[in-house]
Amino acid sequence: MDLLFIRLLLDFGLMVLIWIVQLVIYPGLCYYKNEDLGKWHKIYTQRIGVIVGPLMIAQLVVTLMQLMQAQNLYTWGSIVIVLITWILTFLIFVPLHNSINPGESCEEITTSLVKKNWWRTFFWSILFLGSLILKISDYNF
Repeated sequence: MDLLFIRLLLDFGLMVLIWIVQLVIYPGLCYYKNEDLGKWHKIYTQRIGVIVGPLMIAQLVVTLMQLMQAQNLYTWGSIVIVLITWILTFLIFVPLHNSINPGESCEEITTSLVKKNWWRTFFWSILFLGSLILKISDYNF
């Protein structure tokens, strides 16, 4: 299995995951009672972390490997975008999720999460499209 195919799978997985989070999970938070939201949110963040964490780490490792093989617009652009998604995740979303409490209205929580998450949705979609275009064009590093 070649590195670009592995990268394509990782980018696809993160893109599908972020779109599900954006369109289903974050808006779905409003369907919990305030007292249940805090309980569910803690479970959700632990479970989603088990999925997202390894995917993000693998994506970073593969992107760095591609950058070591070839320095071009795709590899440099990819590493920049991957690092941006890491920064957004750990400097904005982890603290935002940690600040969620059952006393907040779900509209505030959902609006904030959905509005800010469009950036990650955009970046992970761009990463996938870039990998897909290269794979279709049969680019070799």
